[in-house]
Amino acid sequence: MPPNLDTDPQGGAIPQLQEWVETQHASGCIVCSVCGGAFLLAKTGLLNGRSATTHWSFSETLAERFPKIRVDTEKLIIDDGDIITAGGLMAWVDLGLKLVDRFLGPTVMLEAARFFLVDVSGRQQRFYSNFSPKLHHGDEPILKVQQWLQKSDVSRLSVSTMAAKAGMGERTFLRRFQKATGLTPTEYVQHLRVGKARESLEFSSLAMKEIAWKVGYEDYGAFRRVFQKVMGLSPGDYRLRFSVQGNRNHS
Repeated sequence: MPPNLDTDPQGGAIPQLQEWVETQHASGCIVCSVCGGAFLLAKTGLLNGRSATTHWSFSETLAERFPKIRVDTEKLIIDDGDIITAGGLMAWVDLGLKLVDRFLGPTVMLEAARFFLVDVSGRQQRFYSNFSPKLHHGDEPILKVQQWLQKSDVSRLSVSTMAAKAGMGERTFLRRFQKATGLTPTEYVQHLRVGKARESLEFSSLAMKEIAWKVGYEDYGAFRRVFQKVMGLSPGDYRLRFSVQGNRNHS
């Protein structure tokens, strides 16, 4: 199921197409989707109760429209045996290699990857995606806090300050914030701080410890652990891959 070129990722799949896909799947075919093609596949019901991926920017939309699917856009490929879903548009290359591996074996797959100059060392969407918080939850005080957080100094944020901004007690704020966003306030702030750190790692030559301090971590070890948890890469490895300045300062 290829990406839809329409601006609406849900697309306009016709019943005949859905029935045909279901019939092919029932006959033993492997069904795959790439990027927004997950929405077309989701309409068949074949993804219900399964994990699936799509482009990270469609994550919230796919989860809202098809709540029976476990949407996981950190992964570039989710291989569920008879159904394989791939992330962004160019993930079709990774999907193709996955199928070559499935039908022709790892040796042929690696030869194909070398020929096409494709890195097969476990890419993940979260290396490339930006933090996209849930904003359409309907809790106005929490939305007000989220909008304030986007403009705030990420190095100086606390739960008590956020709760006061929302006009709530801390316990009520913690409960409502997590219900609305799917993250605790601490996790949410960690994502914001990692986002700021990524900018510095990509576009500056600042030392790692200085970047950690700028985004609110006096302990570089704590910063490194949070960054690794959120991104799946250490700050140093992230800089090696994505620095636009060719910077290699790991101090």
